[in-house]
Amino acid sequence: VLYLTAILAGFVAPYHYESDDRDRFFHPPILPQLDGLRLVVPKYEAVEGEQFKYLPKRTDTKPLRCFIKGDKYKLFALIPCETHLFGTGEKDYPLYLFGTDQFGRCVFSRILYGSQISLSIGLIGITLSFTFGMLNGGVSGYFGGHVDTVIMRVCELIMSIPSLYLILALRNTFPSNISSTQAYAMIIAILSLIGWASMARVVRGMALSLRERQFVLAARALGATPWRIITRHILPSTFSYVIVAATLSVPYYILGEVVLSYLAVGIQEPQASWGNMLTAAQNTEHLQSYPWLLAPGAAIFITVLAFNFLGDGLRDAADAKS
Repeated sequence: VLYLTAILAGFVAPYHYESDDRDRFFHPPILPQLDGLRLVVPKYEAVEGEQFKYLPKRTDTKPLRCFIKGDKYKLFALIPCETHLFGTGEKDYPLYLFGTDQFGRCVFSRILYGSQISLSIGLIGITLSFTFGMLNGGVSGYFGGHVDTVIMRVCELIMSIPSLYLILALRNTFPSNISSTQAYAMIIAILSLIGWASMARVVRGMALSLRERQFVLAARALGATPWRIITRHILPSTFSYVIVAATLSVPYYILGEVVLSYLAVGIQEPQASWGNMLTAAQNTEHLQSYPWLLAPGAAIFITVLAFNFLGDGLRDAADAKS
């Protein structure tokens, strides 16, 4: 559900992530209300003489409609569209489910667009790092000797440095003024570079055991090359563990992006990501007055919790004793 929503973010979100409303900075959440058998959205007006204070006009409403025309976006990053799942279709009756930020942008819409960045970094990062880790672990365990020694010493070196400091140190090797696309690729590269070592160590231990199994010895006797034995016989036997470990590790990659973007060295404004959205909540005064700015934190919490539950379920399913 999370990834499906991220893929269809432009369609589900009422507004584009860059769309701003200069008349409604720090606007509180606007929720549809039940009026008879239909949902309506009330009109809010600024309180005269008060800064960032708004009150609803209960008698002035517009019905909530589906499949409305709104901000332009690209569905699947390819197809130009301007149809949105729901909204009022009128600027004077906005639908800010999670309120607006300091620039008058819809927080709910930006969370959906931000999920495209944060969730995809987790998926792509874990795929690259675990693939690299499995290959290195398989080679290390199968060949042993000096190959095993070199690969394991590199793994130990990476794992001996605290991850946060290593992430920040690698970030400093890149220019500070890079585009969001370059920052996206940089974050994936950094997280993949430091994430493969732990997987390589585990797979290496499994490969040491598997290389003495009958099916591996038979493949070797039939003249199979070491590369074929590793990729066709040894590594597939580790998939049950790898799938569970990958599911449980995705949240760490998402949190890695969040940390970099929160510290303003990752995805930059105006591109939405969960990390850079949280920077608005670091102001204590803003947080006390406008608590909806913490909504991205709730999205992160739910996502991490969902992946942990999924990983625990897969682990129980893969455990023959459970």
